[in-house]
Amino acid sequence: MKIKIKKINPDCIIPTYAHPGDAGLDLHSLENYSLNPGERKIFALGFALEFPLGFVAIVKDKGGLPKNGGVHTMGGVFDAGYRGEYNVNLINLSSQPYQINQGDKIAQLIILPVFQAVLEKTEHLTDTDRGQGRFGSTGH
Repeated sequence: MKIKIKKINPDCIIPTYAHPGDAGLDLHSLENYSLNPGERKIFALGFALEFPLGFVAIVKDKGGLPKNGGVHTMGGVFDAGYRGEYNVNLINLSSQPYQINQGDKIAQLIILPVFQAVLEKTEHLTDTDRGQGRFGSTGH
């Protein structure tokens, strides 16, 4: 699939796949910033995308940020019709500040197909073994 990308900031690093077959495009910080414990911050990425209807771009964690610094992404669903600047909303869940430098990989972008559901109102749902079991419903 071809996706159009527009650079909004000249310092933007175009997202790339690090390895053949990777699911996520690496997203890079445009700024130096020390993310304090408990702090949330939106990092502008300096680009906009255009891709076909029927797909979505979802921002997800890079494995090293949660593992090494307790930093996670918060949300990040970009619909096919969106033409604004992409961003990453990060939160530091650790007890230490986490230093992010310009050019650092801070998240990844995954392009996925989307199926829109047609909701049908009903008073009854089909019974299953799980039923209404929530957390711990498998006994673990």
